[in-house]
Amino acid sequence: SIQHVYGAQHPPFDPLLHGTLIKPGSKPPTTPVKLKKVSTFQEFESKTSDAWDLGDDDDELLAIAAENLNTEVVMETAHKVIQNHSKLQEQHKFQEEHLQEEKQLESAELTSIACGDNRLVKSVSEGHTSSSSDNASENSSMQRSQSLPQASTPPLVSGMADYNTSVTPALTEREASRLDKFKQLLAGPNTDLEELRKLSWSGIPKRVRPIAWKLLSGYLPANVDRRDSTLKRKRKEYFAFVEQYYDSRNDENHQDTYRQIHIDIPRMSPEVLRLQPKVTEIFERILFIWAIRHPASGYVQGINDLVTPFFVVFVCEYIEEEEVENFDVSSLPEEVLQNIEADSYWCMSKLLDGIQDNYTFAQPGIQKKVKMLEELVSRIDEQVHRHLDQHEVKYLQFAFRWMNNLLMREVPLRCTIRLWDTYQSEPEGFSHFHLYVCAAFLVRWRKEILEEKDFQELLIFLQNLPTVHWGNEEISVLLAEAYRLKFAFADAPNHYKK
Repeated sequence: SIQHVYGAQHPPFDPLLHGTLIKPGSKPPTTPVKLKKVSTFQEFESKTSDAWDLGDDDDELLAIAAENLNTEVVMETAHKVIQNHSKLQEQHKFQEEHLQEEKQLESAELTSIACGDNRLVKSVSEGHTSSSSDNASENSSMQRSQSLPQASTPPLVSGMADYNTSVTPALTEREASRLDKFKQLLAGPNTDLEELRKLSWSGIPKRVRPIAWKLLSGYLPANVDRRDSTLKRKRKEYFAFVEQYYDSRNDENHQDTYRQIHIDIPRMSPEVLRLQPKVTEIFERILFIWAIRHPASGYVQGINDLVTPFFVVFVCEYIEEEEVENFDVSSLPEEVLQNIEADSYWCMSKLLDGIQDNYTFAQPGIQKKVKMLEELVSRIDEQVHRHLDQHEVKYLQFAFRWMNNLLMREVPLRCTIRLWDTYQSEPEGFSHFHLYVCAAFLVRWRKEILEEKDFQELLIFLQNLPTVHWGNEEISVLLAEAYRLKFAFADAPNHYKK
């Protein structure tokens, strides 16, 4: 369905009112694109490989990134990374088909040889199936890290996937090496934030993500000795705000803001987590205090989504469970919940400091970025741009939400968290680099877009993109393409038309 976006403290700005949504004579709404059927976690893992994780180490890539590269070299390198990734995917597919044929032939032979002993046939077949599955997993893992997982992967739970940059609970040799690099970097008396950004660009291990995010956002100081005192002071300061302002939520001049927050929170994702009363209570406090302390914008629909990644990541600091969405938050001690709440508030505030013009009256920041996206797409893929223009699809009608919610409504939460690892590593990641990610995201669907010949179906597709099964592989390729676009177009003199 087509959703409106509006604020709470000022007249709603609705981009859909700027154009006719459904034209006379258009076909009635059709069902959005069917999603792929749920596969097993092992199948997902065997098909997953990171476009940037083709070598044994990141040192060479980081060394290259530190140099002043010209546009041609960067574009050629990024093209090669994506092309190599595509070739690997084809190799994986061929290997899987070959293994499947071997399994069928072997099963047929076993059946003819041992048809008199059903128990024997079943036992041997099961053993071979397990072996084939292990081989497929081994081939995929060897491509990524030259190391086998040390534990079998669990089955995929519907609607839930690991929030880690890894796809298995047991770390591979490569993942363990990356984790060690993070630990060594964080263990020193003063953390080198520039090195932390370089290391974090390609993803942060789950075990160190909470502390890394706090450092990258500017919430924690680089000096280790000052961190405990900073945390105590900032947490105390947040709850002083709560004591001072939260009781005013039902006052006449604040009740509209609080009512809008109360309405928006149940619409958030993930569903299981958001329905817990304790989570609702925490989110209402965070959002209301932020709105009161930022009167230039107040609360605007969309800000509520930006709390979720911080909250989920900081919950993981205190629990071992992989399935955070199904975790009962109220089982945590009250002191721990207060720490998570305060940390989430301050980190969200740091993020919004860089994009606050997205949420002031009429949201000029978002309108400007949507216009920039339109100009950028017209240069990188004129055919897609012309196709949207010919069918009178306005960028505001689908990209407004991409900017307002930082793609959180377009990809699963696990993908958002991985995306934010890079955003926090990039200069102006949530504003400037996000533009190139959105451009790469749109062009990613060029085939499907060009096949749609109807205004309404085009808009429905763009507002319901089939990303429910996306994981780290898709996000890594998306970031690689955005990285290439940034280097190719960021300094172009005619990038944006005056």
